[in-house]
Parts: sequence; C-alpha cells; structure tokens
Amino acid sequence: MENQVFVMNHPLIQHKLTHLRNKTTGSKEFRELVSEIAMLECYEATRDLPLEDTQIETPMGMATTQVIAGRKLAFVPILRAGLGMVDGVLALVPAAKVGHIGLYRDHETLQPVEYYSKLPSDIKERDVIVLDPMLATGGSAIDAISIIKRSCPKSIKFMCIIAAPEGIKAFTEVHPDVHVYCAAVDEKLNEVGYIVPGLGDAGDRIFGTL
Repeated sequence: MENQVFVMNHPLIQHKLTHLRNKTTGSKEFRELVSEIAMLECYEATRDLPLEDTQIETPMGMATTQVIAGRKLAFVPILRAGLGMVDGVLALVPAAKVGHIGLYRDHETLQPVEYYSKLPSDIKERDVIVLDPMLATGGSAIDAISIIKRSCPKSIKFMCIIAAPEGIKAFTEVHPDVHVYCAAVDEKLNEVGYIVPGLGDAGDRIFGTL
C-alpha cells in the first residue's frame, strides 16, 4: 500500500490545507484553496508523463527541448465536491477533457448511489485522473473507478485532498492498480462516516450549502 498512496507534504500544500480545515474559512476562500491545492497536487500526479525531444528555434538559435509525448489526459470529478478541483487541474492541463460521475452517499447505509455518468467519447485513448476532495469510507471512489474501468482508459489515478485510513484500506484492496494522491491521511472516520479531524463536508463548504 505504501507504494500505491502518495502523501504530498510540500510546504505550500500543507499551508493551504491548514486554512482549508479551519471552520472559520468562508465558502469563497474555501473554493479558492481547494482549486489551488488541486493544482499543486496535479503537478505531482503528472510527474510521470513521458517526454520526447523536439527542435525549436529560440531568438538565439536552434534548441533541442522536450514536450509531453502525445499523452492525452481526462479529469473526472465525482459530483458534486469533485467539481471544486476541476479549475485548478485545468489551469495546468487546459487541453484535457472532463468527464463527470454523479454519486451520492446514502446517509443510512453510507454506501454510494450512482445517478449520473458521462465520460469523453475517446476515453480509451486517455489517462484518467479522478477527483474528489475526500476519501472517507472509500465507497464513492471505488464505485467511480469501477465505472470508469468499464470504458478501458489507458490508466487511472485518484486524487483527493484528505484521506482516512479506512478509506485507503478499502480502496487499495479493490483497486490495487490505481495510485492515490492526497495531501494528508487523517486519524479516522467517526460514527457517521466523516473524516476526523478532516474539514467537514467538502461539498457543503465549497458551495455554501451548510
């Protein structure tokens, strides 16, 4: 599991995460922080993209430089909280396509329920990064990636901001081939499936629906 889960301890990410957790942080600042953290995480999550040499002419002469070697990316946020991460990742990879998967958590069973799925038509040609701020029980992420796997993309990664040990355990058991990128692994889940200390309900805080 240690080789599958990457915790990003970059000082900028950790600084922004502290403000994200603070209960006094309002929706506007919260949205901005989610987007900024997603952008910084995406920088690390795309570190393994292959490069190829190309020739360009600078104002001073010819140069051999590198570009990404034809890889196509797709970002797939899990609705609705995952939407908060989209602007940040698109700021880094503006040519990427965006799919959507709609899942909500049944508050009695804590299990995810699918209500929407729309992926790029050329998903088989793309490397997919699934977005959701929280990996709590793991149910939504597990189901979302199972749905995406049916379309046979080139690869899948999962990117969140905060994860719970229980969610990581459940996720890695079902999808041992999918790397997880997060900013923190917290202490535990509480009795109603929220991450402790966490940051509360990410969707409500992003969209101001507390």
